[in-house]
Amino acid sequence: MRSTRLWRLGGAAVGWAFLLPPSVFLLAVTAGVAAAQDYPSRPVRVIVSTAAGSTPDVTARLVAPAMSRLLGQQLVLDNRGGAGGLIAAELVANSVPDGYTLFVASPGSLTILPHMRKVPYDTIRDFAPIGLISIGPFLLITHPAVPAKSVKELIALAKARPGAMSYASAGNGVANHLAMELVKQMTGVNIVHVPYKAAPQAVTDVLAGNIQMMFNSIAPVLPHVKSERVRALGIASPKRSPQLPDVPAIAETVPGYESENWFGMFAPAKTPKPIIASVSDALAKAVRSPEIKAQFEALGADPVGSSPGEFAAFVRRDMERWARVVKISGAKID
Repeated sequence: MRSTRLWRLGGAAVGWAFLLPPSVFLLAVTAGVAAAQDYPSRPVRVIVSTAAGSTPDVTARLVAPAMSRLLGQQLVLDNRGGAGGLIAAELVANSVPDGYTLFVASPGSLTILPHMRKVPYDTIRDFAPIGLISIGPFLLITHPAVPAKSVKELIALAKARPGAMSYASAGNGVANHLAMELVKQMTGVNIVHVPYKAAPQAVTDVLAGNIQMMFNSIAPVLPHVKSERVRALGIASPKRSPQLPDVPAIAETVPGYESENWFGMFAPAKTPKPIIASVSDALAKAVRSPEIKAQFEALGADPVGSSPGEFAAFVRRDMERWARVVKISGAKID
C-alpha cells in the first residue's frame, strides 16, 4: 500500500513538472546540474547535533576527513548541542539548501523529540536524507557502588527501592532517555530520570557516583568499563557485542528488549538532488573503506553507508517505532 501511494505521489510530482513551460522546466534542470558540477567550490559546514566528544561528534569526525578528500573541499564540523538536538535541527532546517550546510544527527532530534513536544521543524518535510552512517547498540552501565551485578539484580533492586534510584541521559527526548524508559515500561520499575545537556556530562556524574546508571554508546565508556570505574550490565541489542562478549544482552533477561542508536547525514530540504547524490556517494565510499569500517567496528558500531532513498525509508520506520515507544512508556519532557 505504501509503495503504491509513494508511486502516485511521485507521478503527481512529475505531472506538475510537465505543466511548466518547457523553457522554465529546462532552466530548472540545467541549474541543478550546473550546481552539482561546480559543487563544492568552498568548505562545507557540517552541523553536529551534540557537543564535542559525544558519539555523534566522534562519528562525524571519523567520516569527515575521507569525505573532504573525495569531495575536494574541507568539511568543517560545527557542534550545536543542547535541547536534545533541537537547536541544531532548527538551524539546519532554516539553512540555505545549497549543499554547504550538512547535518549529522541521531534519533533524538528527528525521530523521538517530535513525539514528545512541539518542535519548529518537520522531520519529513524539512530535511533531505543523505545516508545512514552507522548503527550501534547502547550499553547499560552503573556505578560500582550500586549493589547489582546483573540486569536481573538491578531490576530487583529498583523494585525494592521505587523512586530511590536515578539514571542519567544526554537530554530529554534523546535515544538513551527512551532506552531506559522502555526498560521501565517493560519491567515495571520506577527509576528517576535526570537529563543532562550532553552525554559526556552525564557519564561524568555516573563516574562520580552522583547518578547510579545510564545507557550510553559503547565507545566513550569502554575505557571506564575496562578500568572498572563503571560496571557494564547489559547490551541493548538482541545479541552480545564483539567488543564486550562477556556482557549479556538485556534481552536475555527482558525478552524482546532492544534499543539501538543510529547516526546519519542530512541536508536542508530542497537541496538539489545532484548535490545530494554527490555527497551520498562520498559518504558511502568513506564509510565502506576498510580503514574507516574497521574503526567503526572497533567502536562497537555497524557501518552502513546507505543511499538517500534507503535512508529516507529507514527514518520513516524509526519515527513510527519511537512513536509507539513514547506512547506505551508514557515518557514526557520533564
